[in-house]
Amino acid sequence: MELSQVQIDYCMECGVCTGSCPISRLMPEFSPRQIIKEAMDDVEGNIFKERKVWTCLTCARCSVRCPVEIDFPQFARTLRLKAKDGGNGPKETHFGIFQVIPHIQAKGAKQDRLGWAKEAGRFKEQGEIFYFVGCLPYYEIVFRYLELTPLDMARSSLKLLNALDIEPVLSNDERCCGHDAFWNGDMETFEALARWNVEVISSTGAKTVLFSCPEGYSIFKDQYKDLFGSLPFEVVYLAEFLEKKISSEGLDFKAAQSGTITYQDPCRLGRMAQIFESPRDLIKLVPDSGLVEMGRNRQNALCCGTTGWIECSTVSKQMQVDRLKEAIGTGASTLITACPKCQIHLTCAQENTSLDMVVMDLYSYLSSHMD
Repeated sequence: MELSQVQIDYCMECGVCTGSCPISRLMPEFSPRQIIKEAMDDVEGNIFKERKVWTCLTCARCSVRCPVEIDFPQFARTLRLKAKDGGNGPKETHFGIFQVIPHIQAKGAKQDRLGWAKEAGRFKEQGEIFYFVGCLPYYEIVFRYLELTPLDMARSSLKLLNALDIEPVLSNDERCCGHDAFWNGDMETFEALARWNVEVISSTGAKTVLFSCPEGYSIFKDQYKDLFGSLPFEVVYLAEFLEKKISSEGLDFKAAQSGTITYQDPCRLGRMAQIFESPRDLIKLVPDSGLVEMGRNRQNALCCGTTGWIECSTVSKQMQVDRLKEAIGTGASTLITACPKCQIHLTCAQENTSLDMVVMDLYSYLSSHMD
């Protein structure tokens, strides 16, 4: 990513990014502005050998506030490409399983990823509306130790669509969207996954592809289009689709019994895609939902602390604990999020603490209140 001289000059005199960065608040030696300065002055390429290129969460809290519109997450990603080429890679979490799985899928491995769907609802192999499940089947296996069932997001999404008389296409040939490979500098894997997914989806005759995962939606909407130009189908986030369908066709929900709830804005959905209201509007369709906002919400929402299954640290844990305390401080007993990673990270962070907050995905919340 190239920066103009005007951007560089202004950047060196500013500091809004560092003041906004949740990592900088807990790790003062980390500064987006200083990384830009170091990269500009580094004729020997020493920055590509440093760990700091992997520290950024790519949460975009800095870039949405930058007066000269420097996209620091993308700047950090370009540094990662060169760092990885030089042998400086990220510290992978969960023993690297989430780096191995996309790599295997990119090589064409066979899968059986629709066992859950046969009992969850109605779907088909060809049609105009495709539901992209993403990596939920793999999360289901890995995170059983947290007593989480990430596939509930997919089950609930299918149930909601069926209630609106929609039988979406589900494909056993779908692959990981490549989001993490892209942001972690593995372009070979990302491009292989992207080409595979576009071919598979196109072969079903789909004209609209729905995403319940913000990262899948984001990567298709932005990076797939950068790679292929215009896509042969429309990319739509599920909450926006459901809001329009429910408002026109109606769907009844029973009153909530779980007390006050609050909502976590995922970084990719909120700051990056500017989708703030449709998840909240859907929550409010549930009578007595009791939605209250955390102090940091929408554009200013705090990231869940890690991204791309890399660099999970004490800083990540502190961010997650801070966010949970903020949620508990609203008086809520349940935190709703639209992102499976937010649900996983904020649930995991409660281990070995006295914090007690139910973290639930948006679509499971809605489907649990259907009449």
